[in-house]
Amino acid sequence: MRNETTLDAIDREILFQLSRDGRLTNVELARRVGLTPPPCLRRVKRLEEAGVILGYHAVVDPHAVGRALEVLVDVEISATDRATFEQFEETLAACEEVVELRRMFGSRPDYFIRVAVADHAAYETFLTEKLSGLPGVLRIGSHLTMKKIDTDR
Repeated sequence: MRNETTLDAIDREILFQLSRDGRLTNVELARRVGLTPPPCLRRVKRLEEAGVILGYHAVVDPHAVGRALEVLVDVEISATDRATFEQFEETLAACEEVVELRRMFGSRPDYFIRVAVADHAAYETFLTEKLSGLPGVLRIGSHLTMKKIDTDR
């Protein structure tokens, strides 16, 4: 369980800078937030240990790795038992095509899934061989992405 962490303005600026560029050196980060390197590093370590910073990752060009087609999928589940939901989530979380999986509150759909594949044929394969046959799946809606607008966040 994560500790409650009070964030001051410098912590928030550190988080902002790292969210823009996770590869900043500690020296450069310290310069940008107005600290010397040792206290800056201590703050970053504290934010990591408190679970505020969950990790660092690379942003990969989907075209370069053969996953240029992105589809937003909404799924309705007919089952109400916990085991079916858990099996559904575990199965999809293990699929390499699934980039993001969200269980929703309220009315339909029950899930939003972001899928990244090479092309329409690869999406059809994912849909027919992996998603539509899962227990409890009632309805599937697919929304193909025309253009991804960069929000620079």
